[in-house]
Amino acid sequence: MPKLFLPEVVFKDFFEILKFLPVTLKISFFAMIFGLALGFLLAIIRMKKIPVLKQISNFYISVIRGTPILVQLYVTYFGIPILIKYLNYWYGWNLKVTNIPSIVYALAALAMNQAAFYSVTIQSALQSVNKGELEAASSLGMTGFQRMILITIPEALELALPSLGNTVINLVKGTSLAFSCSIVEMTAQGKIIAGSDFRYFEAYIALGIIYWLITIVIERIISIILKVVAVPDEPKGTKRKLTDIFRARFSAEQISGTGA
Repeated sequence: MPKLFLPEVVFKDFFEILKFLPVTLKISFFAMIFGLALGFLLAIIRMKKIPVLKQISNFYISVIRGTPILVQLYVTYFGIPILIKYLNYWYGWNLKVTNIPSIVYALAALAMNQAAFYSVTIQSALQSVNKGELEAASSLGMTGFQRMILITIPEALELALPSLGNTVINLVKGTSLAFSCSIVEMTAQGKIIAGSDFRYFEAYIALGIIYWLITIVIERIISIILKVVAVPDEPKGTKRKLTDIFRARFSAEQISGTGA
């Protein structure tokens, strides 16, 4: 009977594919950072209902959420060179498409994709912050910036973190499509290895195990951050919000400053 499945090949492919983990993590990290920045900006635009920009952001989010990430990667990969050629033609520039690394296309597509999902989560979290707490902070003399840093962001972070964590997990798995932009990351390397020995099943089993382990690590990190956000206040195990602690500290500082 032929050996249809070879566990030793899975073991070998696992470590060969793992060598490209840094590429996957680099794409995920920078796409997450740029996506969060753009997503926060979109959330503020939608919350403030800025004319024109709000309609543009709504259209952008609708398009991104309504189209597959693979299509977005292809549009970015072929669209940016076309845009550069038009810019060269109309403005007399001499930008060279060949000088753009392939990873830029993947980062642009993934960051723009994540921004659409982040913006919805961030907007919901910001709008869920207790208005009474903000009014109480104002009565204590906090400025708008202090309210944002000490109350709005910490409380919104606690509310948004689970959803943001799920989006990050989807981002890491989405990097498996970066091969469409000629990037050799873990999935692309898995295809290369499988094509060399025709052991596709073993290669993709190894690849799946790696992504599964990454997901477990991310979930663990998110759970740790959630525990940090809700700080224990009493020995009995009750929890107290960071916003309460910040407000208490601010009030104490105001009292001591008045007394001085």
